[in-house]
Amino acid sequence: MNNCEYEQIEPQALSTPTPTLPPRPAVVEEEEEERARRKWEVFPGKNRFYCDGRFIVAQQSGVLPLTLGLILVTTVLFFVFDCPFLVKHLTVFIPVIGGVLFVFAVISLLQTSFTDPGILPRATPDEAADIEKQIDNSGSSTYRPPPRTKEVMINQQVVKLKYCLTCKMFRPPRTSHCSLCDNCVERFDHHCPWVGNCVGKRNYRFFYTFIVSLSFLTAFIFGCVATHLALNTQTINVVLDFSSCTAVELVICFFSVWSILGLSGFHTYLVASNLTTNEDIKGSLSGKSGSEDTGNPYSYNNIITNCCSVLCGPMPPSLIDRRGFVPVEESSQTVSTEMVLPVLAAKKEIKVVGGPTPSQLPPSRALQVPSSPLPATPLSLTGRPQFSCLF
Repeated sequence: MNNCEYEQIEPQALSTPTPTLPPRPAVVEEEEEERARRKWEVFPGKNRFYCDGRFIVAQQSGVLPLTLGLILVTTVLFFVFDCPFLVKHLTVFIPVIGGVLFVFAVISLLQTSFTDPGILPRATPDEAADIEKQIDNSGSSTYRPPPRTKEVMINQQVVKLKYCLTCKMFRPPRTSHCSLCDNCVERFDHHCPWVGNCVGKRNYRFFYTFIVSLSFLTAFIFGCVATHLALNTQTINVVLDFSSCTAVELVICFFSVWSILGLSGFHTYLVASNLTTNEDIKGSLSGKSGSEDTGNPYSYNNIITNCCSVLCGPMPPSLIDRRGFVPVEESSQTVSTEMVLPVLAAKKEIKVVGGPTPSQLPPSRALQVPSSPLPATPLSLTGRPQFSCLF
């Protein structure tokens, strides 16, 4: 085994030059830029994001695959077992009509599910403090909770704005806080578990297109399956062979067509009246609350104008900026503090504690102190002297 001799660098022999900070390489700067998080990663609401924040759904979106599965299973059974017979005996346009309705239903469903419904960003601490200062006109230093309502005039009608304790702001008109998503949604209609998202200002037109196209698709498939069975009544064996396949279609369509048609009719009434489901159920604008002066200040008193305003207006932009980057002021301050640490450590007194003295060591292991001056050796961040092992 080779003898290992150690050389101890005495602190007195070391020069203490001011260390110069090397320039930061471009690779480190790129890595820090990559570490910058996007806003969807720190979003306070109960939502899930996919594809780097491009798609947003509710946290409880487990019913959405069921909705897609029912539509796909019913349509596939229709194209496999009913379309060949109907094309042969009726017309070739039946699968074309079914395919167009199916595409419209699926695309509008995905748009409703993955689109920001109109979430309002929460107030920052400075904005919340400013609102409290505006409310507290007395100037007292004691904490006073803000009032729950605030009145504004819209089309010569008083509308009450409620204060959201979660988002720390007064909700704009027609805005409500969804308890499932934990967000304030502009022109909130309702939270639909079948689409896995809230229905609000930015995705209501997609939701209406979905339920209307789905009602037409369901009624179309139900009518085609009934026609297929009616034309096969002459041959009992054929009916028995197809009963297992068409039974699933008939059951799904029979229980779906009435509910979907009713839902489409209800939302057609809401669109023509420029109302939301939330407003209609609460009766705040539809006159169901019993107040005499209650009216709809958002209605244009014209069915066509209301429909164009709700369904054909320009798409409002998303306000939460979910793919934007979080400000990096705190991270830059942390990096500057870490760069100062080596300079502070070099100015501290260096002490070597522990270990035997050179007189106590055997001759073969005696510490050898070179007579020539040692070159300046950088210190570690802990201020300890470095040792080199000579073999």
